[in-house]
Amino acid sequence: MATLKDFRDERIRKLKVLKDMGFNLYPPDSHRTNNTVDIITNFDSMDGQIVTVAGRIVGIRKFGKLAFIVIRDFSGQIQLFLQTGTVEGLDSKNSQLGIAELPLLDSGDFIEATGKIIKSKTDEISIDVTKLRLLTKAIRPMPSAIDGFTNKEERLRRRYIDMNINLNVRDRFVRRSKFWQATRDFLNQNGFLEINIPVLEHTTGGADANPFVTHMDALDQDFYLRISQELPLKRLLGGGFEKVYDLGPRFRNENYSDEHLPEHIAMEWYWAYADWNDGMKFIEDMYKYVLEQTFGKLQFHINDMDIDMGKEWEKWDYSTVIKNRYNIDVFESSMEDIKKALTDNKLEVQQTDSRARGIDKLWKNIRKDVVGPVWLINTPKFISPLSKSNPDNDRTVQRFQPIIAGSELGNGFSELNDPVDQLDRFVEQQKLREAGDDEAMMLDIDFVEMLEYGMPPACGWGNSERVFWVFEGVTAREGVPFPQLRSEIDNTTRDIYPDLKLL
Repeated sequence: MATLKDFRDERIRKLKVLKDMGFNLYPPDSHRTNNTVDIITNFDSMDGQIVTVAGRIVGIRKFGKLAFIVIRDFSGQIQLFLQTGTVEGLDSKNSQLGIAELPLLDSGDFIEATGKIIKSKTDEISIDVTKLRLLTKAIRPMPSAIDGFTNKEERLRRRYIDMNINLNVRDRFVRRSKFWQATRDFLNQNGFLEINIPVLEHTTGGADANPFVTHMDALDQDFYLRISQELPLKRLLGGGFEKVYDLGPRFRNENYSDEHLPEHIAMEWYWAYADWNDGMKFIEDMYKYVLEQTFGKLQFHINDMDIDMGKEWEKWDYSTVIKNRYNIDVFESSMEDIKKALTDNKLEVQQTDSRARGIDKLWKNIRKDVVGPVWLINTPKFISPLSKSNPDNDRTVQRFQPIIAGSELGNGFSELNDPVDQLDRFVEQQKLREAGDDEAMMLDIDFVEMLEYGMPPACGWGNSERVFWVFEGVTAREGVPFPQLRSEIDNTTRDIYPDLKLL
């Protein structure tokens, strides 16, 4: 049975033949005039026109003096019709092939074809080719669509193959792009300014997460990769901006799960002179807009749940939900009460668990069954150290979290702008870090200084691409083009390059 190396060796033989004929196998130019969807969609008006198309070969058939090649570009695929006497002959200087050189082509090669738009005898829209050029010679064969490309590890490692064989995977990332473009459009239309902020930070904060650490040689100091965009964006509010956002990567040194990746894309916005009620209304409108632009609908079936994003959102009080489920008072319960509830519900208990961490685990056990859309509000202050207290209940904060299909799909606050209160909460978080909680927030004295100069009341919001993953119906690693994996080189590649020092 032929191996990948055998196929590769045969293609290299063809490559050498073409080189010996004087071909530039990777010319720098292409002269494409139309993509395939233009031709297919507008055939009636374009019938008979001369066009130049380009794409990857997905099929070749040759019958004596006739040949048929199917090529695919990003927009779709089209058939090329070639016949002796019509196709120009060999011109290797211009990478041009004649009929006689077709056996030197393989599926996976990129070619360019010029000719008249016609319909074949089988009524298939085609290009009656007069000129054929080789743009790229592929020396590894693409796996057959018939054989499939279904091994999950292999698919994630070689996404470029996955997207060629499984077009639904490629289309997923088109939707992902639309998701973030729609997010930007909605924010821009509502007067927000996108201002990019640093990824490297002296002190990182804005979330409970363990950061990645790196070193900057120029300053001879360690820096953290940001875990959130929050604190720099709020500094912009202190600098006089009123509506700002940043959309880009953030990094959390945690394990993989179906909902989390150590590196992912996230967006945060901050809105001066707005509060959490303004934020909830704004996000309901934003999610509707973004989902309609991305998926063309507001009704979804996710995790065996029917979700209607067009309906009115419910509001759930945090302490009431916990009390009703576990008979625990989140404000008065002891750590022993919380551990007992965790144990009774077969939830993990860790030595480093704080009251906040334990109660959050209890909430997440409820959350997994919530259909939504629901706003979780009135979160206890000890769980949300950066949020503003509720005037009518100082033990809770003005935090709002959307719960949809069992997931928390964002996080919003009326932002804390009292420097004394903020410092007290930072100090409390710092004590947790010193006690061994690597995910507790760091003391950021520069941020406290900014608050001392004054920051207006504001509402803040953040959501990651988990929103997209949930509505797309995929896990985190399936939801990004190139997830991080342990570095690995297959044996075929090692055999092909025996003289290279491959890790």
